[in-house]
Amino acid sequence: MTTKQLLKPSYKLNRLSLPEALAESLRERILNGEFKEGEALVQETIAAEYEVSRMPVREAIRQLEASGLVVTRMHKGAFVNSIPVDQISELFELRALLECEIFAHAIPRMNSAHISTAQDVLGQLEDAYHRKDIKLWGKLNWEFHRSLYVPAERVQTLQIIQGINVQTDRYIRLQLLLTEALEEAERDHKELLQLAIKGEVERGVEKMREHIQTAGKNLLSVLKKGHD
Repeated sequence: MTTKQLLKPSYKLNRLSLPEALAESLRERILNGEFKEGEALVQETIAAEYEVSRMPVREAIRQLEASGLVVTRMHKGAFVNSIPVDQISELFELRALLECEIFAHAIPRMNSAHISTAQDVLGQLEDAYHRKDIKLWGKLNWEFHRSLYVPAERVQTLQIIQGINVQTDRYIRLQLLLTEALEEAERDHKELLQLAIKGEVERGVEKMREHIQTAGKNLLSVLKKGHD
């Protein structure tokens, strides 16, 4: 082996670094309700649970804070973020605004590969609904919506929408559980995909707006009853 070969840096990447893997695990525990809103995330306890040092835990918490799931308070530590009802309403309003916009750009650009991907993800989502595999609902719901938006090739808009969906994931699961809206969600998703396949931009956008606004309205109704 030559000196040049010995000095050549390695650019091989692991699929997930330790902090990323920790962040993914903690994210799921927050979204499935194991960590409640307002609950402290104690670094020492988490490090002991995962048998790691505090450093990757600290970095994982930073990632969760960047996505809006965790808030850090000076001299008090990290806590699961609690979103006020009026802000949840705002998040759904933003979803309706941005997702309708990107969907309008995506529909005319859809090809057979895009359609095949969306159909595959929708099949997985429906299977998760039927098996009551709650931990997959939010993730696959986002993956399905994402598959409808990718053809628009609007990377920045898609990233913003994904950030909003991460924050609303736990509430979407709650809404589906408490309002028994799985059948309605299935019907809506099938109709959205069919309208996209047919290239019907105006009807597709209107259906998307109705789909998001109805989900938001149903969720807020449940949350407000819980606060009464």
